[in-house]
Amino acid sequence: MGFDVGSVLTKMSMVSASDHTSVVSMNLFVALLCACIVIGHLLEENRWMNESITALAIGLCTGIVILLTSGGKSSHLLVFSEDLFFIYLLPPIIFNAGFQVKKKQFFRNFMTIMLFGAVGTLISFAIISVGAINFFKKMNIGSLETGDFLAIGAIFSATDSVCTLQVLNQDETPLLYSLVFGEGVVNDATSVVLFNAIQSFDLNHINSSIVLQFIGNFLYLFIASTLLGVVAGLLSAYIIKKLYFGRHSTDREVAIMILMAYLSYMLAELFYLSGILTVFFCGIVMSHYTWHNVTESSRITTKHAFATLSFVAEIFIFLYVGMDALDIEKWRFVSDSPGKSVGVSSIILGLILVGRAAFVFPLSFLSNLTKKSPCDKIGIKQQVTIWWAGLMRGAVSMALAYNQFTRSGHTQLRVNAIMITSTITVVLFSTVVFGLMTKPLVRLLLPSPKHLNRMLSSEPTTPKSFTVPLLGNGQDSESDLGGHNVPRPTSLRMLLTTPSHTVHYYWRKFDNAFMRPVFGGRGFVPFVPGSPTEQSVHQWQ
Repeated sequence: MGFDVGSVLTKMSMVSASDHTSVVSMNLFVALLCACIVIGHLLEENRWMNESITALAIGLCTGIVILLTSGGKSSHLLVFSEDLFFIYLLPPIIFNAGFQVKKKQFFRNFMTIMLFGAVGTLISFAIISVGAINFFKKMNIGSLETGDFLAIGAIFSATDSVCTLQVLNQDETPLLYSLVFGEGVVNDATSVVLFNAIQSFDLNHINSSIVLQFIGNFLYLFIASTLLGVVAGLLSAYIIKKLYFGRHSTDREVAIMILMAYLSYMLAELFYLSGILTVFFCGIVMSHYTWHNVTESSRITTKHAFATLSFVAEIFIFLYVGMDALDIEKWRFVSDSPGKSVGVSSIILGLILVGRAAFVFPLSFLSNLTKKSPCDKIGIKQQVTIWWAGLMRGAVSMALAYNQFTRSGHTQLRVNAIMITSTITVVLFSTVVFGLMTKPLVRLLLPSPKHLNRMLSSEPTTPKSFTVPLLGNGQDSESDLGGHNVPRPTSLRMLLTTPSHTVHYYWRKFDNAFMRPVFGGRGFVPFVPGSPTEQSVHQWQ
């Protein structure tokens, strides 16, 4: 009995020590997050730095300190987890982007975004995969199968939309922001779908039926994921409109919005769909309907709550990537041949540059052929900026690389260690170098007019995306059509001459007649005696 008690006490002490270590690690990590925010605030006016690069730099410095204090055994406080990234950190970032995005710009350029995000990613995937097969086999870095080479193409086709958010400003460059970020969301979803397909299909016997099956699977994932996000957003709007939680507690309104948004992502993962697309479109629908159904105080709370969660998740990701870059276990495998690791990283960077250029410029040309107005066309300076801003690779590439080349975050094979260290090198180099140069490049190629700066400084705090209808014409109807009361031609003639305006016009008619009376939204919030929304409805009318 004494032996049993002793063993139990020993186990309890080990668990207690492990818990204490976790508490210490979390304390340090939270302190580092605070440091990132403070230093980022002090560097706000710096034309080169942004929050992501600041977090990376602090993560690297912290990794060096931990490496020295631990005697070269470890460089990070937490073990990288794909579940932590895909389940807890990515959803708030993508949802907030959909919630805050300027919907008019996004849907006005929807076909171009889909062209870049889906077709462009496939082109980039093909170029990187073929290049990896040709170069890496000659370098003799180890035994990589066909599935590994294709996985490399999917891993490095995923752009870093998180870093793009930090660099571009949707008020100063709305067209660029909507194109680059919209493409980034579809690109990430496409890359993840490609990666999962590579792992599930038998790549040793590729034939036409497998190719058709793969295309059908992608279309199903895209359509089903989008519909799930739209349904989840509409359901939240209907529930809040009918029950009107604000009569008793605004906390319940905020809670149901946050939980319904997160539920849409988890449902997508449950049904093996693309959670990224689902939560993005859920954010767009919620900002159009649900957000207008809650009380005024809940609107302010949700807007800042979603932005804060997204901000902390972004900083968390880059801080960890900086620390994990110095993981001694992975670098020990390539210490005898550092030249190969540098060579692999250089080749991947070159393939990323070529792969992105191979679709940005040709697809921009095709997109311009379909647009009559010079204002809607993508100029050569904008094309260069789009090409450059999408060169950054980030946490999605890291997570996919860990999934393919590690087991539970640990590496045992030399070739896998080379691929992991090369991925880390590419992520660091692209984020720091390309990220540092993006802001100056945007200011050089596309200087913002002075009148725009004055207009932005005088704008109200509520995002413009919340005060224009989904797919609304807004300024287009005044500048391009000459006002709201112009005589309209027949429907068929309208569709052939001004397709985007026609879609917008009929969407607004359908939205006002059927959708808003059922799901609420601006101007259709029900009057509840004494409710805070009654006053806000009068303000909109």
